[in-house]
Amino acid sequence: MRVYYDNEVDALYIKLGNKKPEGVIEISEGVNLDTTTEGKIVGIEILNASKKVDLKTLLSYTLDLDKELLSKKIA
Repeated sequence: MRVYYDNEVDALYIKLGNKKPEGVIEISEGVNLDTTTEGKIVGIEILNASKKVDLKTLLSYTLDLDKELLSKKIA
């Protein structure tokens, strides 16, 4: 999953896979689902995103890493 934000147009895009979208379903004003011909959702577009979601939370993340696992040598 990848998240893209364009602050010039206030649009957020969440890419859920590598398949090419073939269609769009508008689920509410300014919120669109990109779908494949099989009906799988491959992306979510949110227009006027800063008014609909908390961008600070969505665009920041943390990873909890197992330090012991990271220190092991990979064969």
